[in-house]
Amino acid sequence: MWESETESVRGREYGIGVLSSSKHGVNTDGFELRGKSWYVATDIPSDLLVQVGDVNFHLHKYPLLSRSGKMNRFIYESHDPDLNKISLQDLPGGPEAFELAAKFCYGIALDLTAGNISGLRCAAEYLEMIEDLEEGNLIFKTEAFLSYVVLSSWRDSIVVLKSCEKLSPWAENLQIVRRCSESIAWKACANPKGIKWAYTGKPTKVSSPKWNDLKDSSPSRSQPVPPDWWFEDVSILRIDHYVRVITAIKVKGMRFELIGASIMHYAAKWLPGLIKDGQGQTDDMSISSSWKGGLHMIVAGAKDETPSIQSKDQRMIVESLISIIPPQKDSVSCSFLLRLLRMANMLKVAPALVTELEKRVGMQFEQATLADILVPSYNKSETLYDVDLFQRLLEHFLVQEQTESSSPSRQSLSEKHMYEGTQMGNNPNAKMRVARLVDSYLTEVSRDRNLSLTKFQVLAEALPESARTCDDGLYRAIDSYLKAILFFPLILYGHDRDKRKLKYKPKTST
Repeated sequence: MWESETESVRGREYGIGVLSSSKHGVNTDGFELRGKSWYVATDIPSDLLVQVGDVNFHLHKYPLLSRSGKMNRFIYESHDPDLNKISLQDLPGGPEAFELAAKFCYGIALDLTAGNISGLRCAAEYLEMIEDLEEGNLIFKTEAFLSYVVLSSWRDSIVVLKSCEKLSPWAENLQIVRRCSESIAWKACANPKGIKWAYTGKPTKVSSPKWNDLKDSSPSRSQPVPPDWWFEDVSILRIDHYVRVITAIKVKGMRFELIGASIMHYAAKWLPGLIKDGQGQTDDMSISSSWKGGLHMIVAGAKDETPSIQSKDQRMIVESLISIIPPQKDSVSCSFLLRLLRMANMLKVAPALVTELEKRVGMQFEQATLADILVPSYNKSETLYDVDLFQRLLEHFLVQEQTESSSPSRQSLSEKHMYEGTQMGNNPNAKMRVARLVDSYLTEVSRDRNLSLTKFQVLAEALPESARTCDDGLYRAIDSYLKAILFFPLILYGHDRDKRKLKYKPKTST
């Protein structure tokens, strides 16, 4: 485990970098590991066996009873003075944390790091190592290290938050998750010009960078810190902790486009296949999923494994990402929204979240491409592509356009930027782009013989005639549809009341 970047200064300054207890009652040279059993290196025979997981600790009652309220109750409430065996299978942090806590009881110096502090803090709470039993007990010491060392360090805060994944609900109840999330958020929102600490930074096009090479990503006078410097480091967090960090960052007022970019970066790493190389995202997005540098090396050691997550975990990630996307338009790309929507339908995400995502796509529908909107039908449907989904997206776009055009604030904004080409609402160019998209989509899906005439007509007639400067694309789609179904009389005459003729007046390109 790497050494805390601030431990050597702040830890020693406050006397908490290395912990020890002067009152231990048993002289020992340390602990010895034999197989899966720990023994105290002393001439005094052990009188207490503590089982934690599959590890046995052969200890002495007095050092533990003098510092642990829980061990006191185990011994004295058992009404068995000869009790010599205790099982602590639910101790947070497992054998590793108990080993450190036991060593502290014996007065053995401990080297606290960002990797072991959260488990030790939770174990101290579980063992009730409070000040009433001994001044400077383990709860006090670990809290001091968290406050003065961990929370002042960017990397320590992330590593500790990552280690909290296996400590629920203890880490939550002790506010370790909240405090680390707040610390990370404050530092992420700091002015990049004032950043002095090291960070992993933007992935480079190297498959397996060495730890020494990461110095290039640290702040320097010659290389300015980019606004997205924090993306890669926070992307190692589990989704619930990532959501906590992003929520805290939102509260502190970070620009929505940076938050959206971070979300896309996280999705590229944890949702394999969502972002494809060269499609919809930049090279930085496509290569980030294979990046194993920085804190990944710290947390995962030498393992070079891509995160493997099951469908249930993927669904939870998709649902969480949908819920934290900033509400502002263009906070994330339309291509990303559509790919997320495709995955949401495939994983059967909660309907309310899918509807919310569809509305978000409608806000930016003019940015969509044909490849993005050709979403396969994952539910039981006669058509190859999800035509109903496309229809809903188109309806959301039209509702959004109508809402923006009727909003006084939007109207004033449009007037202000009329000659700058940046008006947001009632944008004829947006409708024209969507009209071309609809025509291209109809041409593609018209080859499906299972596409009903009603659905074809509804899509063809959804946009006002003013949205099309030329009907050539629509007529190509109609021609393709007629060739597919070979059912000319239904279109040409339309005597059946349920079958209306297409209402477009011919307009040809000049």
